[in-house]
Amino acid sequence: MPDNTGRSSAAGSARVATGIPGLDAVLGGGLPAHRLHLIDGEPGSGKTTLAVQFLLAGRARGERCLYVTLSETADELRASAESHGWSLEGIQIFELAASAEDADEAYTLFHPAEVELQQTVGAVLEAVGRHNPSRVVFDSLSEMRMLARDPLRFRRQVLALKQFFVGRDCTVLILDDRSGPEGDLQLQSLAHGVVALEHLAMDYGAERRRMQIKKLRGAQFMGGFHDFRIRTGGLEVYPRISYPVSAELPDTPPVVSGSRELDTLLGGGLARGTGALVTGAAGTGKSVLAMQFARSATARGERAVVFMFDERIATAAARARGLWPDSPEADRIGGRLELRQIEPTEMSPGEFSTVVMQAVEEGGASLVVIDSLNGYLQAMPNERLLAVQVHELLSYLAGRGVTVLMTLVQRGIFGAPVEEAAEVSYLADTVILLRYFEHAGAVRQAVSVVKKRTGAHERTIREYRLEPGGFRVGEPLEAFQGVLTGTPVYQGGRSPLMSTPGDSDSETADASASRMPRFGTRVEPT
Repeated sequence: MPDNTGRSSAAGSARVATGIPGLDAVLGGGLPAHRLHLIDGEPGSGKTTLAVQFLLAGRARGERCLYVTLSETADELRASAESHGWSLEGIQIFELAASAEDADEAYTLFHPAEVELQQTVGAVLEAVGRHNPSRVVFDSLSEMRMLARDPLRFRRQVLALKQFFVGRDCTVLILDDRSGPEGDLQLQSLAHGVVALEHLAMDYGAERRRMQIKKLRGAQFMGGFHDFRIRTGGLEVYPRISYPVSAELPDTPPVVSGSRELDTLLGGGLARGTGALVTGAAGTGKSVLAMQFARSATARGERAVVFMFDERIATAAARARGLWPDSPEADRIGGRLELRQIEPTEMSPGEFSTVVMQAVEEGGASLVVIDSLNGYLQAMPNERLLAVQVHELLSYLAGRGVTVLMTLVQRGIFGAPVEEAAEVSYLADTVILLRYFEHAGAVRQAVSVVKKRTGAHERTIREYRLEPGGFRVGEPLEAFQGVLTGTPVYQGGRSPLMSTPGDSDSETADASASRMPRFGTRVEPT
């Protein structure tokens, strides 16, 4: 973890590390030092865990740290820390419940709440003065709010607490569980910075957590929501993607598939650093086409990562053994091809983006496959955010010179309109369309390139088959009727069509291929 303590922002204020690398990145280096900051969130959102990590980071630097618990006992706090494998040794804990036992219960002219509030604040300030810490956590201010009863009195007490720390070279976190009236922004107006934590219950699957920096005076930070997860060992924050601006594509050879006919259809291959969308009905071979590009990349000595949302690694490996029987596991054994299974119900979009970034920055991947965008959609808390998430991810990968292949399953098998891919197809630089077509009462498969921003491409339709060796593409076909319907009918002769097992027609394009065993296509889940 980088040492951000003492780091200055553009405004010249020093920063202190929170102990959470992702949060420090969002904050632009850490929290402004010697200021009071609010950690706001409902119970269970992770406030206490964040606060303990903040103090542990200070202890690691030899700083004096104080945890003021106004409702939770010290034993409960230590037990919570132990569940993460932490020890609070060296961190002073001030337990209000223990100090309140000696409070005088005889009240005369003042309302009991006024006396209790003064005693509480006085005890806290006395503990701070005695320990003289560099980092302080108040957990939480809901007790002070209940004692104050009146919003004005509560604001004055918090303001007095803030003034007490002026000139003490102390960074303070105050935790609030949103127990006040709805719309009560007293604490947010007084705090120098506000970090809001949210705990979201999904309709299905694991809950999601996200955070937002609502305020950070005099400092730049990454706005918007950032996903995070509470794991054993603390919070893991996944900052929104920050991508470099790429003025032009790298001057490198195109990314080829290993199939001469397919690369010809693509105008020589895919431009490096661009995104390609492979779309079509279920069972048309989208995953096989993407895997062929990945295996071709590894054959050139590059690294490729395939993120699978829809199928298991065992299923993909079994299919690879059928299509590439010569060395189906060679690339994986060599460490150049990585298959990663993603559970959409367990992973947030922000976490997935971070996983992709790590595969590129730490793993050195030059080609990324997302199979499929339909599965990625299921990871979204709200469908309308899909295009934004894909755009950010593609922009980041393009800035890194990484080529991306994404698959998208159209609804239905026959008669599904091509327009169903339009919501994300505009984000891709290249769109490859796979579809079925009919000839002489038989169903065949065709491939065409309907879009390529980076250069010319063939505008023909070619037949293809899935056979040992991968994706085999035939010669261009022209005699089609109903191309725009999505399920064209071929009305030409048999001679341009690819051979199938059992054909006796001497006019087949590749007689030797007719003797090759046929492998059935896998129907992908929608």
